[in-house]
Amino acid sequence: MASQRSHTVTRIEVSTGIAYDDFVAALEKAAPAFDPGPVELIGETGGTWDDIRSAIAVNAPNDLIRYARINATALFAIAGHATRSIEYLIGNHVTAETMFRHDPRALLYAPLRMLIYSDGDGNAVFTMHRPSDEFGSLGIPEVTKVGEELDREVVNLLRICGVDASQAFATTGPQQQ
Repeated sequence: MASQRSHTVTRIEVSTGIAYDDFVAALEKAAPAFDPGPVELIGETGGTWDDIRSAIAVNAPNDLIRYARINATALFAIAGHATRSIEYLIGNHVTAETMFRHDPRALLYAPLRMLIYSDGDGNAVFTMHRPSDEFGSLGIPEVTKVGEELDREVVNLLRICGVDASQAFATTGPQQQ
């Protein structure tokens, strides 16, 4: 049996006013790379989910960690493009578990997909779909609530990077294409 369901998401775009390289460095410092070593050791030694929570809290001092970094700049430069861009998968698998327990489809949206690209002045532009819209599309209040918390965590991540994005993530007000 197959089915389909449409949902609407809000794409967030934040012109940071910060030089591309500086913003990328700040983001990567604020959301460090995932270190699988401690998690693997916990699994190998029969540790508990509480042990995982503790290890991830150390790895993600600002609640979010980088699972992947895809640098499209070099690839698309070969095709003649000058726009710099890096795509990230950022999240926290302890947070993801709190949604997975309700519906495994939450992993369609976790980790969060984010893109940083350069504007005409060489500054970074941050863009992503608002997490609460993505997770809210599943229609499960507990999952939607976690999506709303992720909205706040991304706003905090951007604040740490020197950008106030609270208005961009607000769920009310005019939306632009």
